[in-house]
Amino acid sequence: MLRNRVLIFLLAVFSTSAIHAQRIFYSEPDRNDQKSLNFDIVGKINDHYLIFKNYRSSNYVSVYDNEMKLVENVTLDFVPDKTLGTDLITYKDHFYLFYQFQRRNVAYMMAAKIDGNGKIVGEPYELDTTTVNSYSNNRIYNVINSEDKQKIMLFKINSKNNDRYALTSVLLDNELKKINRSRVYVDMPDRSDFLSEFTLGNDASMLFLRAAGTSDNDNLTQLTLLSKQAAEDSVYSYPLDIKDMYLDDVKIKADNVNGRYLITSFYSKTKRGNIDGLFCALWNKADQSLVYSSNTTFSEEIRNSAKSEGNPKYAFNDFYIQNILVKKDGGFVIASESLYSSSRGSNYNRWDYLYGSPFMRPYNYYYSSPFYGGYYYPWSRFGNSGFQVNRYYADNIAIISFDSSAKMQWTNVIHKSQYDDYTDNFLGYGTLNTGGRFHFLFNQLEKRTQLLTDQSLSPDGEINRSPTLRNLSKEYQFMPKFAKQVSGYELVVPCQYRNYICFAKVEY
Repeated sequence: MLRNRVLIFLLAVFSTSAIHAQRIFYSEPDRNDQKSLNFDIVGKINDHYLIFKNYRSSNYVSVYDNEMKLVENVTLDFVPDKTLGTDLITYKDHFYLFYQFQRRNVAYMMAAKIDGNGKIVGEPYELDTTTVNSYSNNRIYNVINSEDKQKIMLFKINSKNNDRYALTSVLLDNELKKINRSRVYVDMPDRSDFLSEFTLGNDASMLFLRAAGTSDNDNLTQLTLLSKQAAEDSVYSYPLDIKDMYLDDVKIKADNVNGRYLITSFYSKTKRGNIDGLFCALWNKADQSLVYSSNTTFSEEIRNSAKSEGNPKYAFNDFYIQNILVKKDGGFVIASESLYSSSRGSNYNRWDYLYGSPFMRPYNYYYSSPFYGGYYYPWSRFGNSGFQVNRYYADNIAIISFDSSAKMQWTNVIHKSQYDDYTDNFLGYGTLNTGGRFHFLFNQLEKRTQLLTDQSLSPDGEINRSPTLRNLSKEYQFMPKFAKQVSGYELVVPCQYRNYICFAKVEY
């Protein structure tokens, strides 16, 4: 009898642990949350889960409780019907909504502080203005923040002079108090030059790139690192020696623990050639110097593992860098995903501008954004014209770990095969960093049903496939690549229920 009681007790404990190991809560469909809804996941504030939404001319915040039941839709009457762009920065007990709009010949950059109930605190702030000659639908200001969110920077670029861009920046603290306003000039000696990858360090230093491509903008052949210190009205430039490499998909990641910036890119040895490996450069902020510049050639073993089929020399041609994780010891991990599309049987490659060419100089822009950042719209970035049917693919995830000197330590691959017609909304993956493991969540076809799958990565490169997530509903189609981690063990994933956009909280 005692033995049976102990067994029943243990079963109850393990059952409770299993129940609480992972749960999913779904929001109910709202009549305003049509498929054309624009949204941005704010995060978790004071036990509420907030989503910023725009539907037609209405801007509002949906406030959900712990089980994703709607508490209130709070209309943001102070936001104009038509904006040039919005940005969010979330804190523990509030978030800032940045929005810009044009009235007559003046563009305004505004911000509002909003609490965990979706209500504005005080009045909106006017942060900056710009006089423009004509009306434009393009955003004028860009918003970036430091990793610790103690510093915020607004910046705009005047490219009226093709040979010398004017970069205006406004540095703010975490209470939106102005620290510094600066205007500097950036020389653009080559016709194919463009600026990209603006990054703000915890010390308020700004780092970005000036790149130049080949005549037809297929590859990058020149790369210059540009640095601006918080209190200085000058830009320091440092040309990076990329030798005979052709770069592609360049990224910058701030390593605030070690006071460094990491620059990475896939490269090929010939113009429009197959991807041969990964270029890495490390920049030290303290003495404005290059720590190292190196390139790693992918072995045939890595290529065979990354690509499930086909000639291994083409293995990385469809891969794009998605995540860069910096380790405390100065090492880093890079995750890249295979992405491509086809139309009527014709495959497009990275030189067909799958995402819009990252090497094209923005066409005829004046005070406009030179790059695309973040996400906002849930619909596809790829347009269909007429009755043309596009098919989109998102396949394997290649993960490579490097030590502090950019020497490869280990590699691993998460194997997946995804495709869809007309839209790429349900392809790709989302991530959740729980400290001990890094989770990759994506849809996988199982028995003719798309199920949200979780595979996690350990610090030493071991991949573990978790059991099927509990409480999955066949009526909800997940969009994991738009997911956002909102706490140490939770993320909010948008999903589609019939013709409505809903949101699911996945809790580990």
